[in-house]
Amino acid sequence: MTQENQNPSPEQENPSAEPVNEAAAEAPAVKTPEQEIAELNQKIGELQDNFLRAKAEGENIRRRAVEDIAKAHKFAIESFAEHLVPVTDSLYAALSTDAGDAKAFKEGLEITLKQLLSAFEKGRMTEINPAVGDKFDPHNHQAIASVPSEQEANTVVSVLQRGYTVADRVLRPALVTVTAPK
Repeated sequence: MTQENQNPSPEQENPSAEPVNEAAAEAPAVKTPEQEIAELNQKIGELQDNFLRAKAEGENIRRRAVEDIAKAHKFAIESFAEHLVPVTDSLYAALSTDAGDAKAFKEGLEITLKQLLSAFEKGRMTEINPAVGDKFDPHNHQAIASVPSEQEANTVVSVLQRGYTVADRVLRPALVTVTAPK
């Protein structure tokens, strides 16, 4: 062997010495139990704070929702009532005129009825007015009487009072007379 190979250089003598020093420099310093406890207590405090904030936000959302629902109930009729005011005005005007002219009075009532039906429509209220000969519908009709007839049983013979729905929900069924079973 040559002299060079027999006497290794300091770099060749301990090749892993340098990485050990680097690893030691990169490794975090060992924490004392007191430091770990302090860090964990800080983390607990942050989590408790976040929890309390989230809980408060949830309560605020719930409270606002309750208030919004209360306002919606309180003012739900407001829009419908606004549409009824012109009808009331027309009725007062009709009452203040002299009823000597029956034709004019009837025309005024017809106009007022159109205003009322328009207000119903704007309030999503529709009439249930079955035609004579329609099949009895227990969801929309209420049979007041049954009469013998040559027609099929449970057929509408006459409408005594119109019914009404609000947004597809029956407010009052139409009162009808139907044919009796044979």
